[in-house]
Amino acid sequence: MTLEIDGSYGEGGGQILRTSLALAAVLQQPVKIRNIRAGRKKPGLRPQHLAGVRAMESITSACTQGAELGSTQLYFEPRQIRYGKHTVNIGTAGSTSLVLQAMLPVLLLAGGASQLTITGGTHVPWSPCFHYLNEVFVPALREMGCTVSLKIERWGWYPRGGGIIVATITPAAGFSSVEWLQREKLKEIHLLSAISNLPVSIAERQRDRVLKRLSGKGYSIAKAALVEAPSQGTGTLLFIKARFENTVAGFASLGKKGKPAEKVADEASSAFLQFAASDASVDNHLADQLVTYMALAKGRSSFIVERITKHLLTNIWVIEQFLPVRFEIDKARRKVSVEGTGFLA
Repeated sequence: MTLEIDGSYGEGGGQILRTSLALAAVLQQPVKIRNIRAGRKKPGLRPQHLAGVRAMESITSACTQGAELGSTQLYFEPRQIRYGKHTVNIGTAGSTSLVLQAMLPVLLLAGGASQLTITGGTHVPWSPCFHYLNEVFVPALREMGCTVSLKIERWGWYPRGGGIIVATITPAAGFSSVEWLQREKLKEIHLLSAISNLPVSIAERQRDRVLKRLSGKGYSIAKAALVEAPSQGTGTLLFIKARFENTVAGFASLGKKGKPAEKVADEASSAFLQFAASDASVDNHLADQLVTYMALAKGRSSFIVERITKHLLTNIWVIEQFLPVRFEIDKARRKVSVEGTGFLA
């Protein structure tokens, strides 16, 4: 029986599509998604979404209908998961991270190892950047029994794109539950200030601004790296990784034409300081990405997030349409819990 998902629900963005495709593939469940990205200025499938659909079509030998640019409806019927080597070229600066997000749960539960090479945007607005995935998301997955390694071969900025990431995925028998209710003490802060095809002084100004702001609040930086990154385009990044005793959090900001280096630094610094002032155990980006794995894991999982966002609630709603789980959301404590299904590959 085909499951129908309303893409206009809640936040109404592309996350509904990605989570639906991932769970449909894992469960071998035909799905019809209507009103795709109805909450966006340009509804329907954009190039990066279409690339994601095509990639999922390839790794699941799926039958699809409506897989066209601008389409607001999609029928997706997965048949057999194909592990091994896969290549995805988004063709624009569309987010490599978001395409990977849909494919990863499927290939982690496949019958053999896989290698994904994805070309597109690696550090672009409105999506987790490569360094966030590598430094925060992948270590969190490791805690859940998943083995994934990422490398970046070329950086891709908006609007040029052309970045290349490679993901090596070892299959897991299933996912382990996690309890992230206390992050405990801050152990160290790492800072990365990067530029591509721009004066290195921009990266230096970003770094110096963060050092000044955080030292003024009593924080010390264990490592501050400057990187001149290989890319076909131009761009700047400021990324802060905060490692606590029990968890890791990440905060990134991107530059753009007319945006001072100091503002780039301030955005990431402010995000870190806001998180540090809270009692959250995971940051908002990680919460969005963890809930699918928590629902599939064996046992009870919980975390405390900085904010219960509409994006998070929408993603949880999609998961509950596919799986016999019900998330418990304590808005006052910002605590999210679920008893997972214990799905096995």
